[in-house]
Amino acid sequence: MIPNLQVALDHSDLASALKAAVAVGHEVDIIEAGTVLLLQVGSEVIECLRQQFPDKLIVADTKCADAGGTVAKNCSRRGADWMTCICCATIPTMKAAAKEVKEIQVELYGDWTYDQAQQWLDAGISQAIYHQSRDALLAGETWGERDLNKVKKLIEMGFRVSVTGGLSVDTLDLFKGVDVYTFIAGRGITEADDPAQAARDFKDKIRSLWSE
Repeated sequence: MIPNLQVALDHSDLASALKAAVAVGHEVDIIEAGTVLLLQVGSEVIECLRQQFPDKLIVADTKCADAGGTVAKNCSRRGADWMTCICCATIPTMKAAAKEVKEIQVELYGDWTYDQAQQWLDAGISQAIYHQSRDALLAGETWGERDLNKVKKLIEMGFRVSVTGGLSVDTLDLFKGVDVYTFIAGRGITEADDPAQAARDFKDKIRSLWSE
């Protein structure tokens, strides 16, 4: 399977987010309304993205921790296909959210465990997003074997795993041969001199590594 490419719109205002979406939306598989964008603008950005891209998968990166059903219902009404829940959310919160959108993705931050991960699977939630956090990357951390081994373990458990956090085209080499479901890139695409070309470069590298 060739991994998907998802663009994260990590903007602070609606105009710049939509400008970036128009520039790269047709080059990627999935479009994400980022957490900061949702906090700054509100869920109307989801509706704008759905109007612009009626046939694309759209993710609301709410990192929901509570009131899962209410948050998910709002996102779904606006046009989101998927929504994220933070890994510290309770199983009932995740289940409530899952009733309102097509799929829930669990965002892995902090001290989550594989026992928790099995509970998510048992609850019918099979998507997980493995992060290198922006703050960690700014503090000097880099992608490495430790991350790769965690991603492999989650895939072996039965998750469809998305990978994100300061990804560059060169970072993809680390994951060659691993059944990553989606690579998520934000500023690496949207802040490039030519965002559409940056997205194509990611897609070309993904195809080259997973078609060999």
